[in-house]
Amino acid sequence: MNTQPVVFVQPQFSVATAQSNAWQTDLMDCCSDCGVCLCGVFCFYCLGCQVASDMNECCLCGSSVAMRTLYRTRYGIPGSICSDFCTTLWCGICSLCQIKRDINIRKEKGIF
Repeated sequence: MNTQPVVFVQPQFSVATAQSNAWQTDLMDCCSDCGVCLCGVFCFYCLGCQVASDMNECCLCGSSVAMRTLYRTRYGIPGSICSDFCTTLWCGICSLCQIKRDINIRKEKGIF
C-alpha cells in the first residue's frame, strides 16, 4: 500500500516585517530628533527609563547591552551581541538615543 507523506506547515509569527527590519535612523543621526538627543546628553538615565518603560522592562535596564539586543532581535534588525556591546560601550548616549528615536518612529508608523 503506497501512501503519500503528509506535510504539516506550522503557522509562522514574526514581529519583523520588510519595512521594520532595519534601524529607522543611523547611530549618529541626532539632528533627526533634537529633543531625544538633548535628553540623552543632559538626562541619560531619564532617557534610559523612558526606553525601558516603552519596552515594559525594568527602569535600570534601559541603557544596557541587553536592552539593545532585545530591541534589535524583536524587530529583526541585523547585528550581533558583540556589535551591541561595542556600540553601547563606546557610543552609549548615541546608542540609547537611536533606540528611543526608533521607538518614536515605529509608534508613529504603528509598528511598535
